[in-house]
Amino acid sequence: MAESTKNATLQLDGKSFDLPIFSPTVGPDVIDIRKLYANAGVFTYDPGFTSTAACDSTITFIDGDKGELLHRGYPIDQLAEKSHYLEVCYLLLYGELPSAQALEDFENRVTNHTMLHEQMQYFFRGFRRDAHPMAIMVGVVGAMSAFYHDSTDITDAWQREVASIRLIAKMPTIAAWAYKYHTGQPFVYPRNDLDYASNFLRMCFSVPAEEYEVNPILSRAMDRIFTLHADHEQNASTSTVRLASSSGANPFACIAAGVACLWGPAHGGANQACLEMLREIGTPDRIPEFIERAKDKNDPFRLMGFGHRVYKNFDPRAKVMKQSADEVLDLLGIENNPTLQVAKELEAAALADPYFTEKKLFPNVDFYSGIILEAMGFPTSMFTPIFALSRTVGWVSQWKEMIGDPQNKIGRPRQLYLGSTARDYTDIEKR
Repeated sequence: MAESTKNATLQLDGKSFDLPIFSPTVGPDVIDIRKLYANAGVFTYDPGFTSTAACDSTITFIDGDKGELLHRGYPIDQLAEKSHYLEVCYLLLYGELPSAQALEDFENRVTNHTMLHEQMQYFFRGFRRDAHPMAIMVGVVGAMSAFYHDSTDITDAWQREVASIRLIAKMPTIAAWAYKYHTGQPFVYPRNDLDYASNFLRMCFSVPAEEYEVNPILSRAMDRIFTLHADHEQNASTSTVRLASSSGANPFACIAAGVACLWGPAHGGANQACLEMLREIGTPDRIPEFIERAKDKNDPFRLMGFGHRVYKNFDPRAKVMKQSADEVLDLLGIENNPTLQVAKELEAAALADPYFTEKKLFPNVDFYSGIILEAMGFPTSMFTPIFALSRTVGWVSQWKEMIGDPQNKIGRPRQLYLGSTARDYTDIEKR
């Protein structure tokens, strides 16, 4: 916990209350209000918790004004450019970049846990054929606690470690099998000779009838998508995981709660919304019409995939993602895909328009990730499951940090009650 170096004074009904102020390593100071209700008899009011720090953490820091995202102090653009997903997983989980030997050991542990319990196949087959892949993932991730009893005791450090590795290792298999079930194709088992991203692509796109070779450009692009979505501080799904874990729930239940929250279109569905917008535009010649609609304050239309709620300058993940998008589109071509043609020309039109540049409405990570996944052949229904498997390491890291925090207590937000005051029950014949 940070040291308090100064106080804020609250004046209320003629009384003064001193509130400690904590200074983080980076970011704004935080006023400690934990004893405010006990001392002053009042709550604070902050819908959406946009000005409330619910925990202290050492994992991820975001400065939205500067367009900065740090994992354990390392800038995300450096990690995406020079590192790879499993090394970033190690960094998030353990706090430091690994040595070569430590990374090899970690990768081997993940690789050796990628298979699912064979009986879980029957669990998949309990869903309707037209079930959304996210519905399957919510159910299957939560059901892991019924198959892996030896890693549900959160008071056991070794069981927490085993659960962490299992979740990171098995989530790509769960997502790929959800996709296969959705398309009616047979499940494809993971292979230990492939890297994390290549294994996922093979499980999604290979079939028993023929050999499948993973293109290294697509594998690298997939790895970058995983890396750029690995963690994003105390967002809605991460906060959900922390709130669920504060009750002492097992790790699989907590991560399933995060998956369920991510399913919301306001959170994990942004890249899907972006692709749907591109399809609405339809053809490049209609781009000027939609650009003008986006500028019209009286038109509800908004350009999806431009700007960001947190980043008020630019999304630091977007530059790297744009590079991957260009590489993938160069490899696969866009001549026969009108949606991708619209995306490329819309990007150019928006970046050349002073309205968007002055308001800093630059293409964000969701714009480019949607383009990449569309080009690879993923349906939009798989965009959020891929986001979920990417974010699993962030959820697990935040979960482990919270379990190890001596200040951990069950989450219990308060409220501003605006309902009826106390009243007597009226017998039904008198109503």
